[in-house]
Amino acid sequence: MPEISRFLGIIIYMVYNDHEPAHFHARYGEYKITVEIETGIIQGKFPRRALNAVLEWYEIYKSQLSDDWELAKQHAELNKIPPLE
Repeated sequence: MPEISRFLGIIIYMVYNDHEPAHFHARYGEYKITVEIETGIIQGKFPRRALNAVLEWYEIYKSQLSDDWELAKQHAELNKIPPLE
């Protein structure tokens, strides 16, 4: 579970060799979501405020998330992505 970012108690990570479509995972306490990188489709549940933060971060770093997805498919080291400020 390579962590790529952490902010406001939210952990963003990807899993090596994970299933398509390209996506990332986010965890906040006991809550977990998956966000598709291309479409922004969300699976799972998150508190509204934490979800809004993840979606704001996702919009800023969508390109870098796609790059990390390609690295994860190759089991390469993922690039850290800055937290939401």
